Amino acid sequence: MLILGLDPGLGTTGWGIVRAEGNRLTHLANGQLKTAPSEPLANRLAHLATMLEAILADHAPTAAAVEEIFLNKNPQSTLKLAQARGVALMLAARAGLIVGEYAARLVKQAVVGTGAAEKVQVHAMVQRLLPGVKIAGPDAADALAVAITHAHHLATSTRIPLPAKGGVRGA
Repeated sequence: MLILGLDPGLGTTGWGIVRAEGNRLTHLANGQLKTAPSEPLANRLAHLATMLEAILADHAPTAAAVEEIFLNKNPQSTLKLAQARGVALMLAARAGLIVGEYAARLVKQAVVGTGAAEKVQVHAMVQRLLPGVKIAGPDAADALAVAITHAHHLATSTRIPLPAKGGVRGA
């Protein structure tokens, strides 16, 4: 199974693809999709959609997983994140993929063992779980962590215990 993990954002969307064969994970690709802040919102969303469509066409994943939204202090930032996330969800659904949605705390718990892990710990565990991976940047590392979480979720055939805040939907 090829799993596309996405860490959506309007400025930068991280993506990563892993192959899951039982409990064995193999890194296939990762990257960061960027949009220009100087462009109008609609153009940025359209550009993001075009880039994600290319990844879907090039890699033909069989499953997808997207990080859920966390609330920012700035409501405008949260709205922009939600719109970018909506583009990602729509394109994955249009490609016929069932999409797992994971809270950041659940991703941290699945990859590191604690929902309170720091980003540095998550990135270190991604490198340990995918030996030799060259990560394109922090958003790509987060996307790979989301893909790993989805692979673990599917391999256990049961839901990963939910942390106090957050959960899993759609998987």
